[in-house]
Amino acid sequence: MKKIQSIKKEGVAVIGLGYVGLPLACLCAEKGYRTYAIDIDPKKIKLIKKGISPICDKNLQEELSNVNLIATTNFRIIKKANIIVVCVPTPIDKNYNPDLKPLKSACQAIQKNLKKGHLIIIESTINPGVCEEIVQPILEETGLKAGIDFDIAHCPERIDPGNKKWSLRNIPRVVGASSDKGCKRALAFYKNILDAEVRPMKSIKEAEATKIIENTFRDINIAFVNELARSFDKMGIDLIEVIKGSSTKPFAFLPHYPGCGVGGHCIPVDPYYLIDQAQKNGFNHKFLKLAREINNSMPAYTVDLLIKALNSINKSVKGTNIGVLGLSYKSDVDDTRESPAYEIIELLKKLKANLYIYDPFVKDQSTVDSLDELLKKSEALVLVTAHKEFSEMNLIELKKNDIKVVIDGRNCLDKEKIKGLGIIYKGIGR
Repeated sequence: MKKIQSIKKEGVAVIGLGYVGLPLACLCAEKGYRTYAIDIDPKKIKLIKKGISPICDKNLQEELSNVNLIATTNFRIIKKANIIVVCVPTPIDKNYNPDLKPLKSACQAIQKNLKKGHLIIIESTINPGVCEEIVQPILEETGLKAGIDFDIAHCPERIDPGNKKWSLRNIPRVVGASSDKGCKRALAFYKNILDAEVRPMKSIKEAEATKIIENTFRDINIAFVNELARSFDKMGIDLIEVIKGSSTKPFAFLPHYPGCGVGGHCIPVDPYYLIDQAQKNGFNHKFLKLAREINNSMPAYTVDLLIKALNSINKSVKGTNIGVLGLSYKSDVDDTRESPAYEIIELLKKLKANLYIYDPFVKDQSTVDSLDELLKKSEALVLVTAHKEFSEMNLIELKKNDIKVVIDGRNCLDKEKIKGLGIIYKGIGR
């Protein structure tokens, strides 16, 4: 297929070519913008220049093959752009404190190449106040003034890797900016590239708060069902069946599901940004902290289910061959950010289990080459990721390989069929 040529006069520089930035850069190029793709990782840039996606995603690979990107590690190319979009990570540190070093570093690189008329859009997830309190002062060290000489806008990224229904193109977005002029300009940009509603917010802080509460909402509701799972387990109630029943109510109920832990770069991270910012402003988010505590406890709870199941057949985790199914945080993607698999693995190592690990999307971290090999070597299984290969596997193979215990951390396997094979089955709340 012939590559799409850029036709618009405006240049767009996208900083940070991960799960958010690279798809955005491809979309900008497809829509006719002269697109500069910038990242500090030379290996990633080398692949992109060859038309190879550094992210395991068939759709993204096809998009990358059909557009022209100017990929570089040289931030001076920013001077050639009119619009700069920042898509760098905003992680937390080991103490759960927001780590804005990547964002500050990107802003400092922009500052060195800032010119009048630039529109800087921050897509990275940040807590309310970051654009005005951190981004703006760094950029204004040039002597140029936000809202006058250049504009700052925030359009929080919304992307769900692997989702076939909702993609970067059709997910509605919100935009806030440092000036009305900047907001209108950012609004026009996103309306040019998206097939979705783009809602202007009254302030940049409101735009920042939007993404934070979206993911905090999910974290709280997941914590609720995770706590129910532990409660219902003691009462002998299958929570999944209860959720199905509750979901028949056509209003005022939104199903969320329990699991062995919350992963990804959003849900287990964003609440800490809100907690931290609220504390700096004199407010203590007790509810949010409790939700994080509950969800952070689920990997240990999952391992505890395994311990009890093995003990019921007079076995210990120590010395037992245990297969871990999945490393990525969600099904059928290679994204391992904040995956609970790593904590589960570490806990099992401390208990001196003999571990076999397999993920078809993360083969470089797998210790076996296939699911068949893992089943042959394992006595017990802990399913962490609901990959299609795992959820649709032939359960008869479990019996053939003398698997004695299955801990279903995603409740995606047929409980009754596994139990019918004489295998101990434990789900999260099942």
